[in-house]
Amino acid sequence: MTEPVRVLVVDDQELVREGIASLLGIQPGITVVGAVPDGLRAVEAAVADHPDVILMDVRMPVMDGVAAVRELARRAPDCRVIMLTTFDDDEYVVQALAAGAIGYLLKNLPSAELAAAVRLAHAGVAQLDPAVARRLAVGLASPGPAEPCPSPEPEGPGLDVLTPRETDVLRLIATGSTNREIAGRLFLSEGTVKNHISRVLSRLGLRDRTHAAIYARDHGLL
Repeated sequence: MTEPVRVLVVDDQELVREGIASLLGIQPGITVVGAVPDGLRAVEAAVADHPDVILMDVRMPVMDGVAAVRELARRAPDCRVIMLTTFDDDEYVVQALAAGAIGYLLKNLPSAELAAAVRLAHAGVAQLDPAVARRLAVGLASPGPAEPCPSPEPEGPGLDVLTPRETDVLRLIATGSTNREIAGRLFLSEGTVKNHISRVLSRLGLRDRTHAAIYARDHGLL
């Protein structure tokens, strides 16, 4: 029988923290191992309790979420961290993903979708809230001075390693399109789109969809 996914909830608001923990606690295949109010306590709990997935708020006292993700990458590298917050500021998104978070989601998720996100994170699937992905894609496409953000190395693989279909998929990722929207635009199944995305990330040496969007911008696909 598959072991349940062990989850740590981190949020400075007690009502929110306990509410998320309670909602996840009744979801099948998930066990909440703790709920703490700040990033420092999150690091301590991760080292002591070894959760599989951590749901981390961004703005917190003592140690904020981004600083905690950096520390977790050093002290508990096997933990998958999803940022779960009300703040969809692009700077937070880029900082959190660069620090090592595997996802950035907003707190308006239904409990069943949040549970699904936890399971996907445990499986190593990177996730961005669709609204966040769209805003980030628009920002990448807009002219003007660019904020520092993680970009693929310029000497890395070029677009010539992709098939024309994979290039189409990459271009649509960069616009913030979901898998379903890409499937509809290209007349493919969602499963086929997922396979194309996996190959794009693998062939270009990219970590997730956000880095794919940045790559697409840097290579003139937007």
